[in-house]
Amino acid sequence: MRKLLLCSLMLLALPALAQVYTYIDAEGNRVFTDKPRSSTAKPVQLAPSNSMPSYEYQAPQAPAVIEAPQLRYHVLRILIPLPDTTIRDSAGNLIVTADSEPGLFPKHRYRLVMDGQPQGEPQTSPVFALENIDRGTHQIAIEIVDEQGRIVERTPSQPFHMQRISLTQKRKVNPCKKDDYGVRPECPIRDKPKPEPDIPFVPFI
Repeated sequence: MRKLLLCSLMLLALPALAQVYTYIDAEGNRVFTDKPRSSTAKPVQLAPSNSMPSYEYQAPQAPAVIEAPQLRYHVLRILIPLPDTTIRDSAGNLIVTADSEPGLFPKHRYRLVMDGQPQGEPQTSPVFALENIDRGTHQIAIEIVDEQGRIVERTPSQPFHMQRISLTQKRKVNPCKKDDYGVRPECPIRDKPKPEPDIPFVPFI
């Protein structure tokens, strides 16, 4: 029995691809071997191996860190007015238009600065309407600010010149006509010439 157990262990130790033979020796013992030395040796059909294929161990990799995109503007500019433009408006009104690439990010606002002072509250629209600007040269810039009021981006300051034409000058350039009085600011109704009185007709005798 011990010999049979020993032979079984030897079978397990043999290479998986080796052919195994068995025979009965002169003492009546069954012998297992990979070299058939007896003419009575017969091949043994072995069950398929249940061994697992070897593999190379790979350490787990840390997940890639995806950085959040930085909220940066490639372009911020003033479209209107152009630098060093002369604005002629008797009321001193001006429209300022800006543009940014990319467009405004969430929680960001545009702010107009003239002569170093913010004009109104920050807004999502890049169009600003200014009124009653004094005559002379002024500096304007556009800022993009976050919800805490911190400046994210800013254009360079650029000049424009406000020239407010007086009503007298406008009347000289374009004289008032009869139908202009009460319609054009430079042609108030009070300045409308009074009609000449009718001369009564006196028949010639």
